This record gives sequence, C-alpha cells and structure tokens, in this order.
Amino acid sequence: MLWLIFFILLVLWLLGLIGTYTIGAWLHLLLVLAIIVLIIQLVVGRRSAL
Repeated sequence: MLWLIFFILLVLWLLGLIGTYTIGAWLHLLLVLAIIVLIIQLVVGRRSAL
C-alpha cells in the first residue's frame, strides 16, 4: 500500500514538474512526501522481516 502511495506521489510530482512552474512549492512537497513514504516502507519492511 505504501509503495502505491509512493509511486502516485512520485508520478504527480514528475507531471507537475513537466507541466507548470507556478506551483513549485507543491512539487517539492510531493517529492518530500514520496521520499518519506519510501523511507517508512523500507523501515517497516525490514522490521517485519526480522
């Protein structure tokens, strides 16, 4: 589930980056959210594997 959210946020960020420059702050926010989701997924995935 977190991987799906990560990829959705990443795709939205990439589309916004290509599409327009007027919402630059939102693009960076989406990128930060995608990275946070990825980090959470990696930590939770490693913890459940132990």
